[in-house]
Amino acid sequence: MILKLFPIALLQCILLTSGQVLMKYGLTKVGDFSFTWDYFGRLFTNWQFCCCGLCYAAGSILWMYIIKHFPFSMAYPMVSLSYVMGMFAAIIFFNEHVPLERWIGVFLILTGCVLIAK
Repeated sequence: MILKLFPIALLQCILLTSGQVLMKYGLTKVGDFSFTWDYFGRLFTNWQFCCCGLCYAAGSILWMYIIKHFPFSMAYPMVSLSYVMGMFAAIIFFNEHVPLERWIGVFLILTGCVLIAK
């Protein structure tokens, strides 16, 4: 069962992580946050922000398929792979430095996913 779940869960995590990266790019381009029509007008006409919504929509549809066809106790922890992908996205797209403690956390998340998959 895990051989069927893993590729689908991986794709869903890629969509979630892509949505987060696109949201960050979009938010950085529209200026300081404010509860104004002008701000939200700039936000909702920003292509990165709009694409983040598409990634979330596709990820949500895929998630509906996953929880319909796989045990929730196995499927839900696989979402944590998006945290791992987020760490790599922070390095690749935002040039962030990741301290050792976070790498230990990534290792623990991956170990947990392996244990759940067995």
